[in-house]
Amino acid sequence: MPETFVYRQIGPCPIEGVLHRSSQTHAPLLVFIHGGGLVWGTKDDLHKEQIKRYTEAGFHVFSVDYRLAPETKLPAIREDIESLMKWVKTEASSKFDFDSEHVAVVGNSAGGYLSLLSGTFEIKPDAIVSFYGYGQVTGDWYKNPSPHFSAMPTVPEALANQLVQPAPIAAAPIQQRYAIYLYCRQSGTWLDWVAGEDLAKDDAALKNYAPVELVDAAYPATLLIHGDADEDVPYEESVAMKEKLDAAGVFNELLTIQQGKHNFDANMDDPDAIHAVEQTIRFLKDQFKTDNNR
Repeated sequence: MPETFVYRQIGPCPIEGVLHRSSQTHAPLLVFIHGGGLVWGTKDDLHKEQIKRYTEAGFHVFSVDYRLAPETKLPAIREDIESLMKWVKTEASSKFDFDSEHVAVVGNSAGGYLSLLSGTFEIKPDAIVSFYGYGQVTGDWYKNPSPHFSAMPTVPEALANQLVQPAPIAAAPIQQRYAIYLYCRQSGTWLDWVAGEDLAKDDAALKNYAPVELVDAAYPATLLIHGDADEDVPYEESVAMKEKLDAAGVFNELLTIQQGKHNFDANMDDPDAIHAVEQTIRFLKDQFKTDNNR
């Protein structure tokens, strides 16, 4: 049965992860970070079929929460993921058995961004897989109104504000929070809501939150998965990340999903989704088998 662990406590707000065990003992650990524009999502968002495939392939899966914007801003969200990596690498092995030298971080969309950001920490994962994540928060697509979302019914600012909670939260289903994201993307204020107005105006400081700017030779091996018809996070984000990884001499692969849309892997009856998960398993097994020889 899945087991829940608190990996960080901030005041009255516990930040949790749920563990799905493989039948193998001392298995590698796949840490999953959900998407949701940093605004919504929960540790239970990982598709059950994906959990099944990962655990049957010999990975424990630890799917996690983190504090959400706008109640919590980007610097503190990064602190949550940094604390997560420290907890996994130094404390979690006293809670459950796994191979702490073979830890992968996998995430989709905003979770893909946080997964890529984890590669810049002092305590970092041993491999990263980003499903349609992004490497920076200063691009025009991030800061300007989105044509895709602007074609949807307009969300008034008052409605978005009504959904903001008075205290930090670390989990929220999409039904409760999607209007915030939609408003942000329609108004071009996503960065303000996620980072706070002061940080949003400071491009130099924002580079500290941009994995594409922070890549160096110590960055973990990375698999980038992205549809070239993504209407939310541009495919070019993964292309740019690959170029930086190549320049730094970091082993990486880019799996392009032809005509793939955002969140394509939500439909696990789709051959492209199955292929992406299979390639994730293949990539991680290859890395964890050969990382000491590269």
